[in-house]
Amino acid sequence: MSRLLPCCLALGGLLGLTAVVLAADLPEVGKPAPAIDLPASNIGTVLPDKKSADKLRLEDLRGKNVVLFFYPKALTKGCTIESCGFRDKVKQFAALDTVIVGISTDPLSLQEKFTEKENLNFPLFADADKSVTKAYGALNERGVANRYTYIIDKKGVLRKIYTKVNPAKHPQEVYDFIKENLK
Repeated sequence: MSRLLPCCLALGGLLGLTAVVLAADLPEVGKPAPAIDLPASNIGTVLPDKKSADKLRLEDLRGKNVVLFFYPKALTKGCTIESCGFRDKVKQFAALDTVIVGISTDPLSLQEKFTEKENLNFPLFADADKSVTKAYGALNERGVANRYTYIIDKKGVLRKIYTKVNPAKHPQEVYDFIKENLK
């Protein structure tokens, strides 16, 4: 039994290192945001000339500030609170030349259902293969996205990362940052 304790302590130490390594995988503020080219719901809300498009690229949004918020699971309580908070501020963000885009590891069909049920007025990326979530360092050990938000400027440069998010207060927090730093 006494041999197990050092093993468990060593394993705990390794798990702690793993968390540090995952955090180190976040893209770097001040550098170009990782590319995104994924299926998305509601593309016409940010690109009216592409209403029938089924894929959206981050590059398509160049010239606008982008709020890219990752959430764990469509149609769940916290994700609905956060998404509806952004929905209710879309016009305020638009006045700051900023678009909102949500992203999770859910399939497109679930993103579309979420968009319709909650009357979301912005696109939701469907990262079912988790490649973008990994590229942004947002994939957690359960295989879903952490609740992280990335602010990307009009030139495609990452300006801010939020890794501690209160779903109810976050949309205002992000709005305040953009108003003070990217208008």
